[in-house]
Amino acid sequence: MSRLLAASAGGALLSLSFAPFSWWWMAPIALALFSAAVYGRRARAAFGLGFLAGLTFFLPLLTWTNEYVGAVPWVVLAMLEASFFGLAAVMVALVGRLPAAPIWAAAAWVAAEALRGAVPFRGFPLGSVAFGQADGLFLSLASLGGVALVGFAVALCGFGLADLARRVLAARRPVVDGSATIGPRALAMPAVLTVVPALAALAASPAVGTDAQEGTVTAALIQGNVPQLGLEFNAQRRAVLDNHAERTRELAADVAAGREPQPDIVIWPENASDIDPFRNADADAVIDSAVRAIDAPTMIGTLETPEQGDIHNTVVHWDPADGPVDIYRKREIQPFGERIPLRGLVSAVMGVVNPSIRIPDREYQPGDTPGVFAMGRADVGVVTCWEVAFDHRVNDTVLAGATVLAVPSNYATFGLTAMSEQQLAISQVRAVEHGRAVLVAATSGISAVVSPSGTVVSSTDLFTADALVAEIPLRSTTTLATRLGAGPEWIISALGVAAAGWVVIGGVRRRRLDRSSAVREAAQP
Repeated sequence: MSRLLAASAGGALLSLSFAPFSWWWMAPIALALFSAAVYGRRARAAFGLGFLAGLTFFLPLLTWTNEYVGAVPWVVLAMLEASFFGLAAVMVALVGRLPAAPIWAAAAWVAAEALRGAVPFRGFPLGSVAFGQADGLFLSLASLGGVALVGFAVALCGFGLADLARRVLAARRPVVDGSATIGPRALAMPAVLTVVPALAALAASPAVGTDAQEGTVTAALIQGNVPQLGLEFNAQRRAVLDNHAERTRELAADVAAGREPQPDIVIWPENASDIDPFRNADADAVIDSAVRAIDAPTMIGTLETPEQGDIHNTVVHWDPADGPVDIYRKREIQPFGERIPLRGLVSAVMGVVNPSIRIPDREYQPGDTPGVFAMGRADVGVVTCWEVAFDHRVNDTVLAGATVLAVPSNYATFGLTAMSEQQLAISQVRAVEHGRAVLVAATSGISAVVSPSGTVVSSTDLFTADALVAEIPLRSTTTLATRLGAGPEWIISALGVAAAGWVVIGGVRRRRLDRSSAVREAAQP
């Protein structure tokens, strides 16, 4: 029973390190409980305990998923992702008796998160431990080794804490039958492994660059908001477009009156115009009029919806003089949102769960190149909404020359849930990881300006029309994390898998030797 409670509490406490609570310091405590639950267990028992911890983590974390499609997909998704906690638990249990076990256990944790971020359906990286550290001590490590190093440090701290607690409790037990006691030297290793990650994070803090290397620009983020529900579909789309155009014109009026500075770049959110301006002259005219009014190169989130052929979630670089001059097509298409894996099965299930939801005939198709727009002095890298959670999508955008990152997003269907806060936290981690200011523009909030140090400079409320105007630094040097790319994740994961494999191979060899010995003994007269 105590192990069940520890696993349940570990998952629940880990969810508290994420928004809306953002109690980052809960993560090491949660992972210590996770380790205590699975220590010394066989694979099947460890998987079950890990799965339980995963459920108590993902169910509260992902409550926003049931806003639109109901409870069944929410629970199914939580169960699928919880299975990766089960896998992590098996590996953590396997390496638990190795020398310096917390190191191998932390590496195994990173390996399980890496796998979860890649499969199935191209992965689901939300809920990675590092994304709960946006306001925490360990954030500075992101500039050295990215999300993998942050996750490794948090896990090492937690698993070291669990190992230290086990040894302290063992040392306090009375000596029976002359068994050896645990002395101070045995406590030194886990104590060091618990403290070192925090000290490393403190040492890394001064290395996080935030200064403007290529000058500064004034950026404006437009949050037009979405209208009240009840409108017919096309009217709803047009209202969203009109809201963003109107809020842009209001900002232009404030600039003309001297109440706001003239922006150098303007960012509209994802889906600001769900009416394709390349096919619809009225949408083209509305956008062009707003961009001319603000008189600045503007990023427009829209859709490409030709009568035949591929449809795309697209961001357009719209110039006030020349109109559309460049496009970026979203490369990481959200499963069960923008594309439907297992279409036949999903259609059948949704027909029972919520018949009012219609599965679209055509799916969004991914783009194939990073998006960097030359908007005046700024080279603006585009990472659309869901993509910000994928390490390689942000990394290759920075390597393509981005001096600032923009994250046009749409959270409107998730209502007043913590989804927008959770994704803003990911943008904070990315800011530190790559040493770039990040501009998050959302249709209905939260829009935010994030400094290269990960600090939220300004932000909007949910479901309000607003505009943020801020001076941001442009940076061209790359952090060590940017240059290393996926290297730290691969190395750390390989260590964890190798350690678990070593234990498995050793166990197989011992069992073979035991069987051989038994056979020889039985053969003796």
